[in-house]
Amino acid sequence: MLRVEALHTYLGDSHILRGVDFALPAGSALGLLGRNGMGKTTLIRTIMGYLPPRQGRVFWHGADVTGQPPERMARRGIGYVPEGRGIFPNLSVRENLVMAARPGADGQSTWTLERVLATFPRLAERLHHGGQQLSGGEQQMLAIGRALMTHPQLLILDEATEGLAPLIVAEIWRVIALIRSSGISTLVVDRNVKAVLAHTDRALVMEKGRIVLSGDSVTLAADASAMAQYLGV
Repeated sequence: MLRVEALHTYLGDSHILRGVDFALPAGSALGLLGRNGMGKTTLIRTIMGYLPPRQGRVFWHGADVTGQPPERMARRGIGYVPEGRGIFPNLSVRENLVMAARPGADGQSTWTLERVLATFPRLAERLHHGGQQLSGGEQQMLAIGRALMTHPQLLILDEATEGLAPLIVAEIWRVIALIRSSGISTLVVDRNVKAVLAHTDRALVMEKGRIVLSGDSVTLAADASAMAQYLGV
């Protein structure tokens, strides 16, 4: 489904991504791990078209989509929940969700407003509240729900549980598991290494802009020495 080949991305004069390669098959869940500042968000933003790579290619279902703008990547079927959520604070919960609604690339519309609200009962209770009136956890739920309303084939979640209370974190992981079981591919970035490995099929570890470790999540979870070396856990 998604393939990245030899990506090199710069921020100004800083060489951030240094030859990143990976593939994400349809229907799979991939974790992206690494300490802060190792290039995870830069990789996501390069895939989504926010940052142009200096070298390398991004392929989506075999088509070269390198450098296409974010709105075109969204229309192709990639949903993105960025770090910081990015909801519209002056719109209500309902308006945030409905404004994003569109059929998927296959023409299907299975993620209706009703289904999203059933998945996030807290949002149903706050349907007419403004985005700025929601707690951080509720805003995160809204950001995920809004992405689901676009009927993505792939959902990218960048630090979906950062700064949230433990009960909300557990709820977010429950929803991520539900999304995964529905057949939507997921690319998950999160500091909770144990949770990422429990909710993915495979994982990649980044260090200084490179993929330094990859494998199936169960095997990586059992490799305590590697986790300590690259992630400090």
